[in-house]
Amino acid sequence: MSRPRIVIVGAGFAGYRTARTLSRLTRHQADITLLNPTDYFLYLPLLPQVAAGILEPRRVTVSLSGTLPGVRPVLGEADGIDLDGRTVHYTDPEGETGTLSYDRLVISVGSVNKLLPIPGVAEHAHGFRGLPEALYLRDHVTRQMELAAAADDPKSCSARCTFVVVGAGYTGTEVAAHGQLYTDAQLRRQPLREGVRPRWMLLDVAPRVLPEMDERLSRTADRVLRERGVDVRMGTSVKEATHDGVLLTDGEFVPTRTLVWCVGVRPDPLVESVGQPLERGRLIVDPYLQVPGRPEVFACGDAAAVPDLDKPGSFTPMTAQHAWRQGHVAARNVAASLGVGERRPYRHRGLGFVVDLGGTKAAANPLGVPLPGPLAGPVARGYHLAAMPGNRVRVAADWLLDAVLPRQAVQLGLVRSWSVPLDTASPELARVPGAPERRDKETERDRAAVSSGPGAAVEADTADTAETADAADTATPDEPAEPAEPAKNQPGPEPAKNQPGPEPAKNQPGGEPAKNQPGGEPAEPPGPVKRPGTPDNPAEGDS
Repeated sequence: MSRPRIVIVGAGFAGYRTARTLSRLTRHQADITLLNPTDYFLYLPLLPQVAAGILEPRRVTVSLSGTLPGVRPVLGEADGIDLDGRTVHYTDPEGETGTLSYDRLVISVGSVNKLLPIPGVAEHAHGFRGLPEALYLRDHVTRQMELAAAADDPKSCSARCTFVVVGAGYTGTEVAAHGQLYTDAQLRRQPLREGVRPRWMLLDVAPRVLPEMDERLSRTADRVLRERGVDVRMGTSVKEATHDGVLLTDGEFVPTRTLVWCVGVRPDPLVESVGQPLERGRLIVDPYLQVPGRPEVFACGDAAAVPDLDKPGSFTPMTAQHAWRQGHVAARNVAASLGVGERRPYRHRGLGFVVDLGGTKAAANPLGVPLPGPLAGPVARGYHLAAMPGNRVRVAADWLLDAVLPRQAVQLGLVRSWSVPLDTASPELARVPGAPERRDKETERDRAAVSSGPGAAVEADTADTAETADAADTATPDEPAEPAEPAKNQPGPEPAKNQPGPEPAKNQPGGEPAKNQPGGEPAEPPGPVKRPGTPDNPAEGDS
């Protein structure tokens, strides 16, 4: 008798935990296949430290083949799921197509950047959902500081060293906190014009920083940011983005070359193609994480709308703590459906939050107990070391080196601006010239909304920018606390219009810098493939 075939789509927090637990439960009595665009699990909580030059990129990536015994990783992005035929269709990194048959299916594709109909944002902003975006931001900030130091024009110098972060949830707050420390370190070695200093701005329509957290932790984070010189503006967002800067909703125009978009996420567009009932773009499941009417199909993480048994009528938010624990429950229930163990419903108790603000600063309330600054920092970093499924020694070594040695601020030039467009359904993959492209179901809809005018755009940024699900919940040592896993299994859309440059430079890995573009951004590769869009189903909260 053949062994049952289990296919897991997506290796974020939910998918990785599902694969790891199933490997242990089935004991090689089932064929487990993990379909993912990359060969690693990304530990998102430490991504801001990659952008700030504290950690090397490989420190936050955990090898799938090296940590999941008995699981067969398959590189590829899911194109569609045939529930009646019990097959998953995918495209590999070289454009070849394939099909995976299953007896049990787990959908855990995660989430992607949420786009709002604000003019110019898709063209001039960059998200922060994947490793390529973090590497690009590190290079871009370094380049802007270097260009600002050499600029003769005071206005150009000031614009280049002004960095705007939109979204004061978990991700945006950490990006601004670590970013300010990073540019201050560069300033000590390479001074700017007299009287000019790096300026980081943190914007959000919410009334306070980290609105999803306890007010005491919010005040702690706000105080740390302001003491470092971060310009924190609550009740304010972006009305329009241009090549020369951003127009704020309060009417002020801020000259800048950097706009980091951290306002929220939406479920991966693949979920819509399944053809099952949705809740704000998420696949509706029962408390056992099964799709109603499809007992062989399970869903968890950001892809699933899981009933909150402690709050009847509501669904669990899109956070990494929920995704990680749902992955464990999904694995147990899949195994139970095969006769191994008993199934159980998903129930969760929040254990608090941790937010690493860089240096020795943090905001944390493990088990609901707010900690003062001197204790919060070690607790936050100790938690991350315990929660990571790998690379603990390497991460700790990087932290030690950063504490005793000057931080290295150099451009690697590995990721170009056009490689990480905001309107992508694959933030975990950097676009390369000539690579196969697939459909982004949101692009045309978002552009159509932009063309309708900026008025509605500002209002659309109100509830979701609170980033309820962008908090990193403090959990037990094996339960990471961060935004839910990055979106998987969807391709990136075409590069945003009006992006720098017509074509890449010959014999150069990323193309020559585009003339008259912010920061000398490189040219866009030729021949982008245009794709149609479908209606947007924004998710509640952020991951």
